[in-house]
Amino acid sequence: MIRIPSLLTLAALLLSACASGPPEMPYPAFIDVDELEDVFMATLPGVRAKQLAGDPQTRRTSNRINLPPEWSGTSGGMPGRSMEIFVLAGRVTLADIDLTTGGYAYLPAGSLGFNMTTREGAQILYFVNDMDPKAVIRSPILIDSGLLEWQATGTPGLTTKELRRDPGTGARTWLLRIEAGAGQPWASSSSVREGYLVSGESRHTECVLGEEVTGSYRAGGYFYRPATVVNGGPSSGGPVDAVWFLREVSAGLETPASACSAAASPAS
Repeated sequence: MIRIPSLLTLAALLLSACASGPPEMPYPAFIDVDELEDVFMATLPGVRAKQLAGDPQTRRTSNRINLPPEWSGTSGGMPGRSMEIFVLAGRVTLADIDLTTGGYAYLPAGSLGFNMTTREGAQILYFVNDMDPKAVIRSPILIDSGLLEWQATGTPGLTTKELRRDPGTGARTWLLRIEAGAGQPWASSSSVREGYLVSGESRHTECVLGEEVTGSYRAGGYFYRPATVVNGGPSSGGPVDAVWFLREVSAGLETPASACSAAASPAS
């Protein structure tokens, strides 16, 4: 499990990358998921997973899971928790609906026990979310993101596909495509944000204690960014198109920033 230490305890943070690995960070960023240890999922027998983040008290969890060929079971989950699934590779049958690469499912609290099978195996992102009584979406969502059109944003070279947005909580899940050579302006979100790089390569900068920390992601990269952390900036971008899977579990107000500065960095 990845734990997020207080920034106040990391004043001596090493801000430059060493040749053998990514920059050291006070929160999970520039993570290569392939390098994480395998764990077993109690709710999905016989399945190995890479746990990306989690909270042992509420049992919220984020994972990348490999389903072996001919695997058969249920969608798992826990009472009072919602779930999300995104298919990275392969094919999964959830209930009677096939989800191929790019398929997305949201299962609200109370919709447990969906039959889930795969014939040839699959790799999926698998999230169990804390229940929010303000949630409005009460019916499952199952969609093929490949059928959605990319929508323009206010930043050239950045387009999005919205997979889910709950009007009650503001929680949302979306895909972000960053075209080759396109950058991202400095900005922060008022909500915790996590992201997994589905394809391509991406360079990004985090503003930590007023210092710029820049690192690179390849497909399979992951971050879990605390609220209010300024990130982006002129060093962000990449040599090829990149597609991110992104989530915020509460309403996140995105605020532009003019630069990375100590005033813009989170206090804890």
